[in-house]
Amino acid sequence: MNTVSSPALPGRVASLHLHPAESGAPLQSVEAVELVAAKGIVGDTRYFGRVSRSTGNPTRRQVTLIEREQIAEHAAAFSLEGIPPGVVRSNIETEGVNLIALLGRQIQIGDAILLIHTPRDPCEQMDAICPGLRERMLNSRQGVLAEVVRSGSIRCGDAVLIRDP
Repeated sequence: MNTVSSPALPGRVASLHLHPAESGAPLQSVEAVELVAAKGIVGDTRYFGRVSRSTGNPTRRQVTLIEREQIAEHAAAFSLEGIPPGVVRSNIETEGVNLIALLGRQIQIGDAILLIHTPRDPCEQMDAICPGLRERMLNSRQGVLAEVVRSGSIRCGDAVLIRDP
């Protein structure tokens, strides 16, 4: 596969976050993460190395991504000044890329390659940010889930590159 940067895809990583060991606690903001193929992000206690109870195989829910532009749109809809990075509980927040449009595609960020496979289901914690946010995040406005195809490091500011077949 060749990696190409498309003019239609000038995206970059805006922020990176790890889920804490304590459920519901704020996410930890970090400058870089290490991804492991078929496992997720090292140090992310919520998703790393999870396996399906029914099959025993790794789950596809390994990394969550959302666009800062989408978060800003949600904040504006509720007349909020903004929603700080990490509050919507995604591992990777991006700028300048439409993630929903990349469903079924591979992207490269840093050294890692991710397969964007499905829209993310917003959890009830979104309504703790603002009542009604969870419902608003439905219908392709909630970010995406990805699985790690190739291990590698990702840093804040890294470009989001589409992978051509």
